[in-house]
Amino acid sequence: MTMRILIAGGAGTVGRAAAQALRKHDLIIAGRTSGDIHVDVMDEDSVRAMFGKLGKVDAIVACTGNSHFGPVSTMTPRQFLDGLKDKVMGQINLALIGMPHVNDGGSVTLTSGILARDPVRQGANAAATDGALDAFVVGAAIEMPRGIRINAVSPGLLEDAVAAYDGYFPGHNPVSSHRVGLAYVKSVEGAINGQVIKVD
Repeated sequence: MTMRILIAGGAGTVGRAAAQALRKHDLIIAGRTSGDIHVDVMDEDSVRAMFGKLGKVDAIVACTGNSHFGPVSTMTPRQFLDGLKDKVMGQINLALIGMPHVNDGGSVTLTSGILARDPVRQGANAAATDGALDAFVVGAAIEMPRGIRINAVSPGLLEDAVAAYDGYFPGHNPVSSHRVGLAYVKSVEGAINGQVIKVD
């Protein structure tokens, strides 16, 4: 069965992996400056306007957000908060505002990351954002309405992102975009709910 799927952040490294794996479906790619429809996920009005244009979807896949990377000894509260707003609240805005637009029995998939369970130097904010998203889906799953499921994909460092994060992930074994994409297929097409799908 072909589903109508919104992929927010579909032009990014993780978003492209999700889109490639879900390509048999009817995909709508959303981004701040690129894609089929534009949205600023940190702006609630922008998210509402996007869903107002889209109407109903079968699944929301959120691959958005950046955390702050830097030494915890010099990190400011503002830098920490900016990371939370960008990665955590951006995705949760999509989930909460988008929920009424998801068809019965549909799904929401968020994207966290490996640092909540395997931290690295200068990644304290990323560890916090990843952990917050993981905890949100576990807590939200028990009260999702109309048979809607919610999960998180938690990938390790993608092979395609190794250069961008050079030096930050010593000893980590990068994961393929193909494997990460399959995690989104599992969340969207499968039956699991309230799960953190780890791709290490």
